[in-house]
Amino acid sequence: MSCGSGRKPRASVTGKPAWLRMKRHGGEDYNEVKRLLRTAELNTVCESANCPNRAECFGSRTATFLLMGNTCTRHCTFCNIAAGCPTPLDEDEPRRVAETVRTLGLKFAVMTSVNRDDLPDGGARHFARSIEWIRQLNPGCGVEVLIPDFEGVEADLETVLRAAPEVLNHNLETVPRLYPVLRTGGADYCRSHELLARARRWADSHAVPMKIKTGIMLGVGEEHDEVIELMREAVDSGVQILTIGQYLQPTRKHHPVRRFVEPSEFEELAAAGRDLGLEWVESGPLVRSSYHAREQSESLGPEPATGTGDG
Repeated sequence: MSCGSGRKPRASVTGKPAWLRMKRHGGEDYNEVKRLLRTAELNTVCESANCPNRAECFGSRTATFLLMGNTCTRHCTFCNIAAGCPTPLDEDEPRRVAETVRTLGLKFAVMTSVNRDDLPDGGARHFARSIEWIRQLNPGCGVEVLIPDFEGVEADLETVLRAAPEVLNHNLETVPRLYPVLRTGGADYCRSHELLARARRWADSHAVPMKIKTGIMLGVGEEHDEVIELMREAVDSGVQILTIGQYLQPTRKHHPVRRFVEPSEFEELAAAGRDLGLEWVESGPLVRSSYHAREQSESLGPEPATGTGDG
């Protein structure tokens, strides 16, 4: 497995192309979702990470819950979520998430979190309790969790796996060469691959119909052959679902955009990923980790299937 090389990134670019225009916020459902989240005192990655699909998702009465606060213990240079010293863990948050899922009438709930390297288990039990509460209050509701790497501690990963989410997601984010400049603060490309492989082995050995998923962003300085190699290694690690989207610089202090990737290139990479063995590739300029998560899970079902989802 390749874990880095010495090529230098391209220079930054300016001016967003037409295909990156985002929907305007507003509307009754959008405002109702925001009200519910504020009332329940819940965070979403949609807001904290300034997701470009926030208007679409809130307008459809969906959201990706951000567990364990909105302050991260790591300092990745691409991410809009604040880094620093997190607040104490809110033990009642899992119940409030489940109640909000019920209020929204969700049939598929997506949760992620900040990194909580300050916690003994990295927040693994909090993920598991959130899944359990959703199942208790929302029978039949599917769950996807986008988890951190838990610093490579296998027992913490298994805590989440035993709660048996329908989809276990952990983002690789970018090619290994760019980890030193993008994933500062402890992330490791090979460790993330091992997490995905462990999750696949655990699900198979326990006969749990769980899908393994990862996501990457383009436009940060990667080369085409590096992306192809990443997809090949993801398949080898047992990944079935991949999301590919365009990186957008949150502020001038963050990593610059090196290029805006044409929609046709996203389509070509989706086709290449399927040829390599990925069951679903959600690939497009505005695609993010949880984009069309419910559709992916429902289309693939519990058994291996073939399908595409070029967003």
